[in-house]
Amino acid sequence: MAGKNKGVSEEIILEFEDNRLLALLCGEHNVHLSRIEQKLDVTLIGRGNLISIIGGLEASDLARSVLLRLYDQLERGHDVTMAEVDAAIRMAFVTDSPKDEALLLKKRESENEIVIRTRKTVLSPRSPNQAKYIEALREREMVFGLGPAGTGKTFLAVAMAVSHLLEGRVEKIILSRPAVEAGEKLGFLPGDMREKVDPYLTPLFDALGQMISREQTERRIERGDIEIAPLAFMRGRTLSNAFVILDEAQNTTSMQMKMFLTRFGENCRMVVCGDPSQVDLPNGSRSGLVDALDTLRHIHDIAFVNFTSADVVRHQLVGKIVDAYDRQGTKKKKQ
Repeated sequence: MAGKNKGVSEEIILEFEDNRLLALLCGEHNVHLSRIEQKLDVTLIGRGNLISIIGGLEASDLARSVLLRLYDQLERGHDVTMAEVDAAIRMAFVTDSPKDEALLLKKRESENEIVIRTRKTVLSPRSPNQAKYIEALREREMVFGLGPAGTGKTFLAVAMAVSHLLEGRVEKIILSRPAVEAGEKLGFLPGDMREKVDPYLTPLFDALGQMISREQTERRIERGDIEIAPLAFMRGRTLSNAFVILDEAQNTTSMQMKMFLTRFGENCRMVVCGDPSQVDLPNGSRSGLVDALDTLRHIHDIAFVNFTSADVVRHQLVGKIVDAYDRQGTKKKKQ
């Protein structure tokens, strides 16, 4: 694949070697190209195995970076969906466009390392903060993932936990979540401990199901490779050789959070996920997550990754909803 500039670099022509991959890059009825045009204010024209990018200098460079990134994904055997197109656009805004093919190759090689590999999938970051988060999950023993719903903080934590388990780096995954209702009164839940806690852990099970099969998940739970540990039952334990995830951490009390964090043992990885703006504790109680952030910020061995509405990867409408609620909250504080 080779690219060359025309004129004052306001038009860029990219040549692609594989017409089959090029068709996948463009999408059905060129829907992927249309999204890039819409987001970056450029015009994309396909002719044979060439794509012309017409627009301002900066916008054209961004579009070039997006197209090359997506084509590279296809060459590595990954699918390109509209979500991947949006992710490539987000990533392009914070990465300098490479000016020659050698620089592009170096950039690709570094990006290929920021992935999570499981048996069913290979996950690449879909936003700059996701890239920071994946690196933190790989390098740090304790990580806080903070921000709104849909940013991938819990999903990526579960993916990294599965990767560690499959590689033999830990002996088990421990999933925990405070049993606090988000406004609804669930009442007395029948069944054994697993059945009582399952409704609160559904998002974690959903994430597991995308990494390993549901049947494999059930088998590993039965063998003890994956453990469901209600937060209230963590007291007195030392968690060793385990990848531990605490989800919805904003709904812990300060004492619960301290108790959980001090379970940390040898060869332990601990990830705390939550949104400090979505506390469901009764009577305005102070969130253990908020308290932990104030208390632990100075400890350099702990990584804190903050997500924003710009990192929402579920659907672009979710990001707009988060922004709208944030604006409304800011208005109320000023009143």
